[in-house]
Amino acid sequence: MNFTIGTIIGIVASLLTSFSYVPQVNKMWCTKSVSDISPTTIFQMVVGCLLWEAYGILRRDLIIIGANIVAITVLAFAVTFYYRYRKK
Repeated sequence: MNFTIGTIIGIVASLLTSFSYVPQVNKMWCTKSVSDISPTTIFQMVVGCLLWEAYGILRRDLIIIGANIVAITVLAFAVTFYYRYRKK
């Protein structure tokens, strides 16, 4: 891989966005509470990441593909915790 300034920017951006939901997931896990979490936001993030993943695959862009695999994995935990800890 040719590490141009564009590639470095893409890698840093993908790391920041891919792991951006980790603090929220950690809070959900530690507090066992999702009372302040919007399921609509989680849904939008999941759909957006799935679409980005498809885009990355179509472009054969490993940075986009990798970033969204990480993001989708983090969001899978968010969805799991949301349904486990929500009040019925």
